[in-house]
Amino acid sequence: MNIKDVSFDRERPDVCGDAHPKALLRAIQEDGDYLLKLANQHIVSSDQFTQNGMLQLFRLAAKYEANPRRFSTSLQGKILISAFYEPSTRTRLSFESAWHRLGGDIMSITDRSTTGIAKGECLADVAEMFNNYGDCVVLRDNNESSLEEMIDSLRIPIINAGNGSDEHPTQALADLYAMFKWRPQLATEQASQHAVKIGVIGVPNKMRTVRSLIKSLCKFPDAVAELVIIHDESASAELFGQQQREQIEQAGIRIRTSNDLNAVLPELDVIYINAISWEGETFNTYGTSFALNAQSPLKEGAIILHPLARGAELSTDLDHTPHNWYFSQARGAVFLRMALLTCMVQRAERVIDVV
Repeated sequence: MNIKDVSFDRERPDVCGDAHPKALLRAIQEDGDYLLKLANQHIVSSDQFTQNGMLQLFRLAAKYEANPRRFSTSLQGKILISAFYEPSTRTRLSFESAWHRLGGDIMSITDRSTTGIAKGECLADVAEMFNNYGDCVVLRDNNESSLEEMIDSLRIPIINAGNGSDEHPTQALADLYAMFKWRPQLATEQASQHAVKIGVIGVPNKMRTVRSLIKSLCKFPDAVAELVIIHDESASAELFGQQQREQIEQAGIRIRTSNDLNAVLPELDVIYINAISWEGETFNTYGTSFALNAQSPLKEGAIILHPLARGAELSTDLDHTPHNWYFSQARGAVFLRMALLTCMVQRAERVIDVV
């Protein structure tokens, strides 16, 4: 860095790799009916999405990303309640950026202690008040039961932006959106001919990002040649939650586990790495013995995904290599959430059939 030169280039790509969405946009035929169905749903779990519904969200996200200036008023007159009771950078800002980019207004809560909850107000009453103040709620909470406590009182949609160690469904959507932009053929009927071998470094039973990713991958079994779970030997006993492995196998996805990262890296097309799990009031780290760097034996053409924030498990010396798709993943999350939010507040008809 030269502090004497403070200029910058606005045209410089902010991602490595070919992350342009136009190929994915061409690969998916638009069917707006699947988007319209989202208007009457809360977003709680990755289980609730269908393959076709996800593909249509990816297509709308690609439409937004390919021509962001074309769409700037879809959410005009709508108000988002952004309630983040657990620390967040990317998820909160990407949701708020998505809403702002489409012309909506936002009310933010970033500290539980500044709300009536600190005085003992129940979440059901908080939800009842939200009905009067906004058109959609995005909630992150370290308590897995918070969503359940609020849903019955809500008459506006709510999105689970991460609830404890349970799920993070919109992160999984962003993960698959990045992967399908990288290989658009996975979104077509020829997916099995282009299926990829995916390695997940993490503990599915403890990490909400990994839990939701696996649920989403199960909707696209033809796109997955094999799923390899890479973990510390010490985590073997708690690697999978109830019915987690069975769900993968029932989807028809071949699965195996490994404790040797470098042994499996040369065969992997996609590496998904995470080390942090929010549990209760704090976080724990898993898989600290595994790390990726520029010397790792990565397959040529392989991509790395990471939900971020990262630690020592993902070296910065990979940032300027073609393996880096984690920045594209973070960027694409904004457009994916733009697509989802548009549908949830009954504005999908404004963008369907619009080029």
